[in-house]
Amino acid sequence: MSNSKIKHIIMFSGGASSAYIAKWVVDKYGKESCVLLFTNTQVEDEDNYRFMEDVANYIDLEITYKTDGRTPEDVFFEQKYLGNSRHAQCSHELKVKQTILYLNELIREGFHPILYFGISADEKHRIDSLTFNYGHEFALDVLDEHGEIVEMNEMGIRFPLGNMIRTTSDIHSIIEKEWSIPLPRMYKLGFKHANCAGKCVRAGMHHFANLYRIWPDRYREFEEMEEKFRSKFELNVSMMKRKGKPFTLRELREDTLEKMSEEELLAYSLEEDNDYIPCSCSFS
Repeated sequence: MSNSKIKHIIMFSGGASSAYIAKWVVDKYGKESCVLLFTNTQVEDEDNYRFMEDVANYIDLEITYKTDGRTPEDVFFEQKYLGNSRHAQCSHELKVKQTILYLNELIREGFHPILYFGISADEKHRIDSLTFNYGHEFALDVLDEHGEIVEMNEMGIRFPLGNMIRTTSDIHSIIEKEWSIPLPRMYKLGFKHANCAGKCVRAGMHHFANLYRIWPDRYREFEEMEEKFRSKFELNVSMMKRKGKPFTLRELREDTLEKMSEEELLAYSLEEDNDYIPCSCSFS
């Protein structure tokens, strides 16, 4: 297949790592053969959108938006299933499916798409998840130990950060100091991931404590959505669990967060959520 029929698809998440990879791919292959793809849930933090536009202008490549039209909340109520840390169908419906539809369009037009993710080699669980999702839909390129194509199939997936000696702090410094682009504000507000403006069903108690501390109105909106779902379908379900049982945002707020001092809440909100399982739209 000629190089003119290859499309390098940068999976743009709105985070620093995918921004860094975007410039790397454009520098390596030229913007004419590249696509800066963003699958939009329509509920991201407004500063994520600002950051993406700044990066797109910097690398001189327009963002290709693909939007399902629904929000994560719409998906939960339509499917009568509340997303949670183990199963986030919002990610599959609004992110993965939109990407697959777009890739099928390219393949029908005779292009060979290669997807690039800003994920490091040590995040094997995320790499496995993404390869599983797309591998079920397409025959993927076969690579040798050096990353060279042995057999070209319908499409390819690449994780180039794994071959680069770049730490997260390196990438942040390059973007802010060399590119003169401010990072998305959620990095500096203590969020480990910034999916859906902090209202992510895969998040844990410490993440939600930070959301409550920074944006209590957003916390309340998400809490009200969860309570509305439980009431409408008369189900004892929640996005989180504690001791193996449903544990709601209302319970977290009433039992824990409202009883903390500002200092205690800050310390609690900065702890890690060890059970967090990133989805394909993770902040990277």
